[in-house]
Parts: sequence; C-alpha cells; structure tokens
Amino acid sequence: MPELPEVEAARRAIEDHCVGKKIVKAIIADDPKVIDGVSLDDFRASLEGKTIVAANRKGKNMWIELDSPPFPTFQFGMAGAIYIKGVAVTKYKRSAVKDDDEWPSKYSKVFLELDDGLELSFTDKRRFARVRSLKNPVSVPPISELGPDALLEPMTVDEFYKAFSKKKIGVKALLLDQSFISGIGNWIADEVLYQARIHPMQTASSISKEDCATLLKCIYEVVEKAVEVGADSSQYPTSWIFHSREKKPGKAFVDGKKIEFITAGGRTSAFVPDLQKMVGAESAKAAGKRQQVKVQRVKHNDSDGEDEEPEIEEAEAGKSKGKRRGTDNKRASTNKKLKGSNGDNDENDNDNDEGLKNPSEKAKQSRSSKGKGGNQEKKARANMAAKRKLEESGDDEDDDGSEGDDDNEGGKDRKLSSKTQSKGKKTTKRTAEPRQTRNKLSNKHK
Repeated sequence: MPELPEVEAARRAIEDHCVGKKIVKAIIADDPKVIDGVSLDDFRASLEGKTIVAANRKGKNMWIELDSPPFPTFQFGMAGAIYIKGVAVTKYKRSAVKDDDEWPSKYSKVFLELDDGLELSFTDKRRFARVRSLKNPVSVPPISELGPDALLEPMTVDEFYKAFSKKKIGVKALLLDQSFISGIGNWIADEVLYQARIHPMQTASSISKEDCATLLKCIYEVVEKAVEVGADSSQYPTSWIFHSREKKPGKAFVDGKKIEFITAGGRTSAFVPDLQKMVGAESAKAAGKRQQVKVQRVKHNDSDGEDEEPEIEEAEAGKSKGKRRGTDNKRASTNKKLKGSNGDNDENDNDNDEGLKNPSEKAKQSRSSKGKGGNQEKKARANMAAKRKLEESGDDEDDDGSEGDDDNEGGKDRKLSSKTQSKGKKTTKRTAEPRQTRNKLSNKHK
C-alpha cells in the first residue's frame, strides 16, 4: 500500500503545480464508504471558489490547506493515489490508473478543476481510503493519534532507545504501529531491519542502544532515498531487499543470501536469516526450539500383549500438533476396542447393527472385555451356564442325594471349563447319563 514516500511524492506534486490556484469546479463521488462524515453538497461547497495555499502531510495522511477551512483530508488506505493531468506523479504499482484510461477515472473520488485549466483527481480502486472535510486536521483522529513522522520529525537516539526499552513486542510490529512512528509500512520496515541486521521478531526492549542507533539511522536513510527519487522503485539501490521481497520462497535472494518469509506484526515479512539473527536470551530460546524433535512412545496393551499403534507426540515447540495427534490416537484405540468387544462374529450383521444402535451397551462390553481376553470370558460364561443347566436337570430326576457324584461331576466340569478357557476353544456340553447308570454308581459307593 502507499507508504510515506508515495504520499510525500503526491504532496510535492500538488505543492509544485497547484499552490496559488483557485478551485473552480469540484466533483465528489457518491461513495459514503470513502467520503466520510460530510454530505456531497457541503463538501463541494467547501471547495469551489477556494484558493490552494499549501499541501501538508503526516505519516500516510495528506491534506490540502485552503485560504479558509475546512480542508480536504486524504487517508490513502491501500490504493489511494493523486493524479494531476499532464503531470508525472509516482503511481503505486498495484493500484495505478492507466494513462490511456478515461479522465477523470471511474475510480475518482474527488475531482478538482483549477482556474488555469489544471485538473487534479484523488482515486481509490479498492475503496479503503478515507476522504474527510476537517477544520483542523491535526487536532482530530486519525492525524492527532499519529506518532512522530519518520522523515519530518526524526527522534534522537536517546528518545528512540528509551521508547524501545518500554516495548515488549516484536520490533517489526512496533515499526508498523503508526502511533509509535508514522509513515513506515510493510516494505520500509523490512528494508530498514535488513539494513540494520535486526531480526523482525526480536523483542524491541531487548535491542541494545547501539543497535537502536543503527536502526534509527537506517530508517532515515531508506525513507530519504525513497523520497529523493520520487518513490520510483526502479531507482532504489540494487542492494535493497525491496527488489526481491515479492519473489517466491526459495527463489528470493539478495547479494547471494537467501531470503525467507515469516509473519511478523501480522504481515508477511522478508528477512535474511544469515544476517538477521536473534540475539541475547531470545537467541538461546530460538535455538532450543529448533533443536526440539518429535519423539515416539509405543504404548502396550496389557490385556492381550499386542502393541497398539505408536503414539507420536511433539516436544515443546509443537504442543498443539502433538495434542491433536494424541487425540486422534486415543480415538483410534477406542474404536479398536469397541470393534473387538462387538465383533466375535463379524458375519453376524444383526449383532453389529445392534451394537451401533446402542452405544452405551457397546461401551459396556468394551470395558468388560478387551481383545482375546474378552472372547475367553464370554466363552467361560457360556460354559458355566451349560453346567448349571446340566446340574438342574440332574436334580429334577435324581432324588437319591448322591452328592459325591455331583461333586465329582462338578469337578470334571470345572476342569473342562478351565481347559477350554486356557485354549480358547468352544465349550462342549456333557450329555446327562441315564438314570439307571447313575443309580448304579451311587449304590456302588455305598
């Protein structure tokens, strides 16, 4: 978006070509998103018949001073631009209106015709700019809230260092804060940090006074050079990172050094890792994070002796990813257990459907049986049920009270149950012996 050099170039063009001339005609666009806080008729009336006295700027804001207030004030936003017919004014490359387009442009928000025939237009293709009519622009927001202008109101080294020492945020985020210093935008911040060899994420309060002095010097030099060439980026020094910061990652280099891209201060930021390094305590912290690696921990399922799927967790630098991965593994483990408790007979569709319809019963089965151990327990219960049925049928038919036989038979059943349980085979029911045979065995014991 337009930064201090582009807005200063527009201000100088108005100062050079429009000062001392009278506005004879004004056309204001019917766009309440851009024309802020004033009706079209009132705005037009405040301009026509007035003489331009000066053009002023602070940060990325400009206002035209007339022979009497109110004054038109322009906040350039992302794509605001000043055009003067027949005059070459630096155009912001992403929002420029072409020279062969209609005049005034369909994107024009304020059009002024001067008494000598000169025509001026403020355009905004993306409608993020704001145009206001203010009696005293410097006394009200947004201008009243701005910090010192990076070009016109340079701070001393002591002032700069003292202000930095109170800020616990990243240095690039601080430079982009217009209430701290006005006029610096994304590309200027990247450039001055590269020139000063300061990492964009370095905490402002951790920067030494010496480095603050270097950074302040770079700010002034970069802004002054950009203004000197009228914000014409083709004339910026070839050693600037500016010329490569919009190239694709892996293909961006400056002076043979690789440029990397991170998000700093909420903006995509270009920097050179070989030259812009973290310093002090933050350097050790950053190095520690780079050395942290992923670790694998294999958890064993004690119920069946089989290994579960390995659970991968990240160390401190990736807690959020580790938590998500751990959650996924827990879900997979739960699904595996539910499948085991509900799937002895996978071919039985009715059983499976019933398990899906009743999740609480499914979970209950999962808790009572795990893997093979659950299957064995089911078979043991079936075996005991068969035993009880056999005993009940014997009691109904036999009234001779042959407890010894029942005990022996029960012992055999228990041995059979134990044997079946250990091998995991199907339980075979004993066929009840004929009454006569049992009576003979009973008499023989007597």
